[in-house]
Amino acid sequence: MIFRRKQEEVAKPKTIADILTYQSYKNGSKKYIFFKDIIYTYSQAEKICNKISRVLAFSGIRKGDRVAIMMENSPYFIFAAFAIAKAGGIIVPVNTFLKDKEVSYIISNSEAAAIFTSEKFKGIISKVKEDCSCLQSIFSFDDSAANWGAENVLVKDKNMSELPLEIGIKQEDTAVIIYTSGTTGAPKGAMLSHGNLISMVEMAAISYKMTHKDRFLLFLPMFHIYSFEVTIMFPSFLGASIVILESVMDLKTKKFRDILIFKRPTVMAAVPTVYSALVKAKMPKLFIKFIYPIKIHLCSGSGLPVDIYNKFYQKFGIPLIEGYGLSEASPVVAGNTLDDPRAGTVGRAFYGVSVKIVDKDDMEVPRGEVGEIIAKGPNIMQGYWKMPKETAEAVKNGWFFTGDLGTMDNDGFITIVDRKKDLILVKGMNVYPREIEEHIHHIKGVEAVAVISVPDEDGDETILAYIKKDPDVNITEKDIKAYLKKYIANFKIPKYVYFPNELPLTTIGKILKRKLKEMVMKGEIEGIK
Repeated sequence: MIFRRKQEEVAKPKTIADILTYQSYKNGSKKYIFFKDIIYTYSQAEKICNKISRVLAFSGIRKGDRVAIMMENSPYFIFAAFAIAKAGGIIVPVNTFLKDKEVSYIISNSEAAAIFTSEKFKGIISKVKEDCSCLQSIFSFDDSAANWGAENVLVKDKNMSELPLEIGIKQEDTAVIIYTSGTTGAPKGAMLSHGNLISMVEMAAISYKMTHKDRFLLFLPMFHIYSFEVTIMFPSFLGASIVILESVMDLKTKKFRDILIFKRPTVMAAVPTVYSALVKAKMPKLFIKFIYPIKIHLCSGSGLPVDIYNKFYQKFGIPLIEGYGLSEASPVVAGNTLDDPRAGTVGRAFYGVSVKIVDKDDMEVPRGEVGEIIAKGPNIMQGYWKMPKETAEAVKNGWFFTGDLGTMDNDGFITIVDRKKDLILVKGMNVYPREIEEHIHHIKGVEAVAVISVPDEDGDETILAYIKKDPDVNITEKDIKAYLKKYIANFKIPKYVYFPNELPLTTIGKILKRKLKEMVMKGEIEGIK
């Protein structure tokens, strides 16, 4: 490893490790991050990340080492991510809603050598440290870090150089491992290269014609690939600004109004439930006409109901720009455009991405017919971490098989019909039914269980659990939820649990999920509330 000053001329970024160095050179005094009453310029952010990257290097992190981040939304998450990249490490974002065993799986599977976290998660991290021998270092930005076993990087970096490290990072090097639910219920780590992420932001810049003058409103969890790429990497690549809210709950407070008035964000990326809430929110027409600053509203994470699209357009006079993607695609596969959005579709194949609709024999189907959506492009993942079999099943001849069913019309617009897999999306986060079912099966008296979802009026999905139980054992909905709460994140816990007398079964006694869902939707069995 060589520590030396970069050349005076800074090339356009080819890896995410180069982004802040480039923007600091081009727009050093530009206001980069707004958070509460704090403002960071690109030059300040570059120096902070360079110093932290050196802390990582001197702590033993080498090129290719995995470093996790489990933190709330704040500038520190962004600094940690870029510092890891600058040190040559691989970023492993961790869902902050997970329980300790779920976090331990990710840390152990990725063989993460270090983690950035905060005091809020000290209880979880303490248990994870006991479970995972690979975890050698715990970093934090908290003043109290030493009190709970972490190292404060802002203290350790005081004597470090503000110049970037020279690691020799290439576009084909893995930049991020995003964990997403797999077909067995165990999360799979989608490996995204620097080239994947840079290609995606370059394609997005062409598709949406955004510039360094834009300000992106960030409130979705930073650990999610949608937020990570669209509201961190994209604006950073553009040299734009990021306005951070600590959570989506801030949209319900005075903070959101003040952000709109004083920070003036121009771009918003959200999920359908957020736009549904904005449709219902009381907002004077004069405020919308003369003060409301957001011009581009991106929507993804789950299907956008046409009703919400129409009501939003009627209220704000601006269309929602719905897109479609997956973690494995960095994350965008298709998207509507600003000049020709079509309600009920996820738009055309994204710029630079090829999309086909194929049948069970992998042959392209005629336009308008339902088939599996497959995609090919520079944004498609390198594969699943330590899962060659699953990688081979998902990526064939460069084509990523999404497992989602859809149609494509004669103009190339794609409509999502259903998921080939049983994956459930709750507020944009993956929930795999089998994981929940396996936990429920451990409860005494449970003979069979099926977890399904039904759409709600806000465009999200409600999780339902149907259980066939031993008639001699008394189990209640409260018992099921209390048990699950010990082992899985709250957003994965079924909202309703039912114990019907009859369930549609196969000849071997397995619950027919598709038939069950049909019965629920038709009101033939208890389930819709």
